[in-house]
Amino acid sequence: MDGARSMRCWVVGRPGPIASGPLRLVERSVPEPGPAEVLVEVEACGVCRTDLHLAEGDLAPRHPEVVPGHQVVGRVSRRGPGADRFRVGDRVGIAWLRGTCGRCRWCRSGRENLCPDSAYTGWDADGGFAEHTVVPEAFAYRLPESADAVATAPLLCAGIIGYRSLVRAQLPPGGRLGLYGFGSSAHLTAQVALAQGAEVFVMTRGEEARRLARGLGAAWVGTAEERPPEPLDSAIVFAPAGSLVPVALEALGRGGTLALAGIHLSEVPPLDHARHLFLERDLRTVTSNTRRDGEELLALAGRLGVRAHTTTYAFEDADRALADLEAGRFGGSAVLRTGS
Repeated sequence: MDGARSMRCWVVGRPGPIASGPLRLVERSVPEPGPAEVLVEVEACGVCRTDLHLAEGDLAPRHPEVVPGHQVVGRVSRRGPGADRFRVGDRVGIAWLRGTCGRCRWCRSGRENLCPDSAYTGWDADGGFAEHTVVPEAFAYRLPESADAVATAPLLCAGIIGYRSLVRAQLPPGGRLGLYGFGSSAHLTAQVALAQGAEVFVMTRGEEARRLARGLGAAWVGTAEERPPEPLDSAIVFAPAGSLVPVALEALGRGGTLALAGIHLSEVPPLDHARHLFLERDLRTVTSNTRRDGEELLALAGRLGVRAHTTTYAFEDADRALADLEAGRFGGSAVLRTGS
């Protein structure tokens, strides 16, 4: 499958505003899988806001000219020494978490997302904005042969992080959930919550996102400046705007919980104890994911019929996909289609 000696990939050149062209399309040799690694021929890769943060420099690249992309669907095309979990031709998914030490107290207690030596796809190592990529086999997800590559790709980060955020938000059965921002992750999280019997209230500015929220069954859709019509039991801030933190806390009812889903957040304004935190309102962050989160989300999505609403871009248009993401020109998820 990987007979070509070279491949195309997008790299972050000089980080800066997406309009300045920080991504460059280059040609490189197809990478060789190392011990316990597999080479994956990429079929599709989701476009994440984290990729935008990386390209624009909000997240400093961990090495020069890194290849972004961490929502990868593809097929194993070669196995490195000692790799025996998958066969050549198997369908796999690659997510954000790429490696942990396996020895620290966080790893040993089932909290590998907090491992100090954790590594990440498309940040520490080259990711899926490429025709081929390499992943440690222990951190790849087995996918069914019938899985649609484009529809599945967003589940591998947007879906997983949204699921972890929902767990961290401690939504009670049949509770009221507020979502601040309604992009790729939020629209998948909403589907999970709705299928589990929750009422979902969406605060977002984009008209496409509002239309999608209504279509999915949100009980109420407004802007962040508008207070939901009822106190929230739980809320998740997906938008990378720290100014939303006090707004969301104030919308919580007694004993409510707010989870912050993003890896990057602008400065949070001062909080007032009585207005924002009293009455046992909790504020929680989300840091990456565990492999168990991914397995649970993929199983749950299949059982509940959760499906990404996607806008597909040709591989050659990765820079345009990021520009459209920044401008809010689509609802749901953007996906690069690499394979035929």
